Amino acid sequence: MSSSGSSFPQALSEESQQVWNRIQDFWGADTSRAVEKLLDEKTAEQLSHILVYSPFVADLIRRKPDIFLQLLHRNQLSKPMGELDYSSTLGGLLEEAGSELSFVLRRFRAYHMLRIVWRDLCRLADTLETVRDTSLLAEACIAQALLSVQLELEERFGRPIGRESGSHQQLIVLAMGKLGARELNVSSDIDLIFAYPEAGETDHATKPLSNEQYFVKVGQALIVALDQNTVDGFVFRVDMRLRPYGDSGALAHNFSSLEQYYQMQGRDWERYALIKARPVTGDPDQAAILMGSLRPFIYRRYIDFGVIESLRGMKQMINAEVRRRGLERDVKLGHGGIREVEFIAQCFQLIRGGRDLGLQQRELLSVLSECANLGCLPSEVVEQLRSAYLFLRDSEHAIQGYEDRQSQALPEGEFAQAAMASTMGFICWKDYLTALSHHRDTVSSHFRELIAAPDEHDSNDLDLLLWSETLNGEHLSDLGFKDINSSLSLLQSLQSSPTVMTLQTEGKKRLEDFMPQLMGHCASAPNPDLSLERVLPLVAAVLRRSAYLALLLENPQALRELVVLCGASPWIAEQLAKNPVLLDELLDRANLYTAPDKSLLQQELRQQVARLNEDDLEAQMDALRYFKASHVLRVAASEVEGRLPLMQVSDKLTWIAEVILEQVLAVAWADMSAKYGEPQREGSASGFAIFGYGKFGGIELSYGSDLDLVFVYDTVRGGVTSGERSIDNTMFYTRLGQKVIHILDTRMALGHLYEVDMRLRPSGDSGMLVTTTQAFDSYQRESAWTWEHQALVRARWVAGDPEVAQRVEFVRHEVLSRARDEEALARDVIQMRDKMRGHPMADEDLQSGEFHLKQGAGGIVDIEFMVQYAVLAWSHRVGGLTQWSDNVRILETLCQEGLFDPQVCDVLTQAYIAYRSAAHQLSLQQQPDVVAAGEYMQHRSVVRAAWMKLFAAIEPEHKTDLDNPN
Repeated sequence: MSSSGSSFPQALSEESQQVWNRIQDFWGADTSRAVEKLLDEKTAEQLSHILVYSPFVADLIRRKPDIFLQLLHRNQLSKPMGELDYSSTLGGLLEEAGSELSFVLRRFRAYHMLRIVWRDLCRLADTLETVRDTSLLAEACIAQALLSVQLELEERFGRPIGRESGSHQQLIVLAMGKLGARELNVSSDIDLIFAYPEAGETDHATKPLSNEQYFVKVGQALIVALDQNTVDGFVFRVDMRLRPYGDSGALAHNFSSLEQYYQMQGRDWERYALIKARPVTGDPDQAAILMGSLRPFIYRRYIDFGVIESLRGMKQMINAEVRRRGLERDVKLGHGGIREVEFIAQCFQLIRGGRDLGLQQRELLSVLSECANLGCLPSEVVEQLRSAYLFLRDSEHAIQGYEDRQSQALPEGEFAQAAMASTMGFICWKDYLTALSHHRDTVSSHFRELIAAPDEHDSNDLDLLLWSETLNGEHLSDLGFKDINSSLSLLQSLQSSPTVMTLQTEGKKRLEDFMPQLMGHCASAPNPDLSLERVLPLVAAVLRRSAYLALLLENPQALRELVVLCGASPWIAEQLAKNPVLLDELLDRANLYTAPDKSLLQQELRQQVARLNEDDLEAQMDALRYFKASHVLRVAASEVEGRLPLMQVSDKLTWIAEVILEQVLAVAWADMSAKYGEPQREGSASGFAIFGYGKFGGIELSYGSDLDLVFVYDTVRGGVTSGERSIDNTMFYTRLGQKVIHILDTRMALGHLYEVDMRLRPSGDSGMLVTTTQAFDSYQRESAWTWEHQALVRARWVAGDPEVAQRVEFVRHEVLSRARDEEALARDVIQMRDKMRGHPMADEDLQSGEFHLKQGAGGIVDIEFMVQYAVLAWSHRVGGLTQWSDNVRILETLCQEGLFDPQVCDVLTQAYIAYRSAAHQLSLQQQPDVVAAGEYMQHRSVVRAAWMKLFAAIEPEHKTDLDNPN
């Protein structure tokens, strides 16, 4: 036999021939002829390579020619196996063999390891196939061995029964590490944890065992079946040290004790270990319960940057062990090795996995891809890490496949190096090392960037005093604080608070590190004392969850943004203190100051909810609340930084509400239709539409705006839903509306989405929650008051069935376009305006000489009422007036149609925008919509003049009265 491969080194080719000759001598003529008869040219060339690539495979072929013959005869060296083939084949072999568990398992392992290593080192299989097949082999061996030992032990001790459930208990084997992720090496041990659902005892009549005793025996027998080294070798080395309390802990634990251990005593390294945990035996429903109980320990609900500190410590210990044991040449633990790629992925999983459910995966490459999707890592970095990881794993397999040894150390012998270089596709060892160094340097660079300690500012004596018991006013003065007494009092109050006094060591240390940096950033702000005053409530709010302090310590830029935004707006400061999870938004400055348009909002929300279980309503509601809070924060940040003008601010806030409302309706529909089926209706759409009124309808939402909504549906009269729990259509749509309000208005950890006001629906609070299109039409034409038609001016479709929307819009246009007695209309409008001047907001105890932007004479409402009057009075002549629901575009139409003087339209528009802009700014400063009387005098004058001219026939003696306008 000889190799024809041009890239196969001559020395390896000669060695391969010598190995083959020795094997044939050992076999004898008959076996040699049988093998050569089955060898085609391609397989013969692969054989010549594998004999030097893997002395382990060469020895297997020599000792077990029958296995080799079977592989050749079945043509299984040239093709992959299906996922189910392993377990079904092994089960059949064990059934045929009877009690020969140990022999069958070991022979099965030898057969498939020869196949897997052959395909890997001859590059017939890619890396992912190799790790998958090795994992499937291990899973099949575990499952079939467990089945055998459990049957044997149940005959001796009876079946284990749960004390509470009375049901038969099964051992759940948790595969940890690489086996859990189906990423097992070709010569790896398997990390396992044994669990069972509940305490109890076996049902043996005379010698029952407790369930713990029984499952310990099962676990011991399973380990022996897999791990014991017999004359036929071993199946897989079993490592149980990841179980609670390690080697000193019980071999098997029930679910309750596992959950209690991890919640009370679980350490950070155990969180890392459990990321990849996967049940490979037992009842699937019970396994799901177990994983559900462990998930809160693994993935925290908040952004957890504290894991970087922990990872940093773990890496330091690994580095010390590498130096102690001389493992610098180790492709797993050494510089830029496999472990660093794993740490990068796991770091993001533990930081963000509680919120971004797409990170709750086991497979490393899938996690890296999700990191790119979420923006945690640039896509080019993910591609570099992916390429390096696959190269390193191939190197690991070449090392381990050489002698079936659990090692990741590069070979030192010249021949072994040549064989490995050839396996990896390189002409010589030097070329391989060059490529390896490139990948390792790339991984190391990205790893250092992730876990490197943040830049330290120069430490000095003042830093040591800034959070000490001896902190005093001089220290603050030296930093640049002005209101020394007030700031010092705030700091001392925090220092002496019960929460700070009872902090655990880790939290206390983080606070000690954090406070000097916070005070330094505040000192650099335009108003240090105000910035400190606004940030401290956030600090107090997160003391028990100091991972948020870790986030800011690890990201100094985020801390700078926090101080800047809180200094600029107490509203932003309050939002962050109430919802510290939003601190994550400060990490990406580009996103923080970029408020997306509606299409991007829709896309982002779709991506977020796609990762959630459709049946988990609470998770959906949580996701919607975070989506709203984060995007409203972006809008506010952009506004205080002067990056968004007023009209765009309102647009952005309105788009956020629209996108959320679309998703809320989708969630509510899915929930209702799952319970009752879908209502009988014409057409494929839902038959249900939502209309926004007021600021929402006018595309003028502000930060604290509620939503004025009206629900309208169109359905088959007398129709019912299609589900087993059928209800009539009216009941379905009523409950659908209630569900929408519930999702919007329910208070959760992140508050509510929006307060909902339904009083503008037909008949107000006394009317039906949902209205048919026919009833809406009838009410608007026959029963609605003038003020309700004024409200209709600001109505528009915001979510739901577009066909229903068209019908309602037709009614809206018809009603608004009705010819009216202009004098009677003017009286109604003035009467309603006078009534609103008696509104509690207008009757507040305002100091003399102040102007209420909304309700004051010459203010926002006066402009709105003039616009609404114009639409109701003249739409029968100019149909275009009903096209828009926002005041600015209606004013533009009035100007274009010559109904208002262009100069009047211009000054009214300027006044309206100026008032609303001021109201936005006051909202961000948490101030009422009130300014000094001397402000906006010109705007108020022109608004009142326009009012007097428009309503001159009704209010000939109307007073300007700007000295006391409210």
